[in-house]
Amino acid sequence: MKIAVASGKGGTGKTSVAVGLALAAEKSQLLDCDVEEPNIHILLKPNILETEKVEVQVPRIDDLKCNYCGDCAKFCQFNALFVVGDTAMVFPNLCHSCEGCIEVCKQNAIVYEPRCIGEIFIGKKDEIDVIYGLLDIGEALAVPIISAIKKKSIGEGIIILDAPPGTACPLAETVKDVDYCILVTEPTPFGLHDLEIAVEVVNQLGVPIGVIVNFAGVGNDEVYKYCKEKNLPILMEIPFDRKIAELYSNGIHFSLEMLEWKKNFSRLLKKICEVY
Repeated sequence: MKIAVASGKGGTGKTSVAVGLALAAEKSQLLDCDVEEPNIHILLKPNILETEKVEVQVPRIDDLKCNYCGDCAKFCQFNALFVVGDTAMVFPNLCHSCEGCIEVCKQNAIVYEPRCIGEIFIGKKDEIDVIYGLLDIGEALAVPIISAIKKKSIGEGIIILDAPPGTACPLAETVKDVDYCILVTEPTPFGLHDLEIAVEVVNQLGVPIGVIVNFAGVGNDEVYKYCKEKNLPILMEIPFDRKIAELYSNGIHFSLEMLEWKKNFSRLLKKICEVY
């Protein structure tokens, strides 16, 4: 079973929930798809067994064949190609590797070549297989690395995906094809606003949703009203607790020290697997 842990905004506690579920499972795979700022390895400290570069294909223009017609630049909706006068330029950071420019080039002046944009790390911590990625500084495309992470996830058992914050393409790439999505929120106006957007995105992907309210006890009750209105089950509440925050700030997951929470995550995991 594949379970994504996501939210509309950063800082709600996605990683805490994802790691908590992985620690509660007898055997699991934990995928950190927040490739701009991965942090599951900070909490789990896995033994890294393998690393792998992630490459994308980007165009190179052969000046001897190019007649500078500009068809490739007109086609590219991401503005990765620019043609003016007798100059043709490629902006590789903007390229999405769709290969459309090759199709429209009548001179066969464009070829694709690999370009590294980041790296994935494969490791293990006890019975947890850990896979995470890291996007190179200055790169904009997280989706190819997320896709590479998901392809490394093989075998049976519980697969938990720690999604990136926000509701853009990286979230959609993470959540698509999973069996269940946990949306972690906080009972504040910002939390509600971004939860509403995240619910819309995940609904479009056709994935069942449950909600975990973190920092329970602060803010207001608008998140609870929204969940009731939309028939979204509230799976768990995690209180606004100083000890939890202190453990997290020291790189320790709170379920390792507060053992009742390991039982809570175990019950949550069992409930999701049985019902969905």
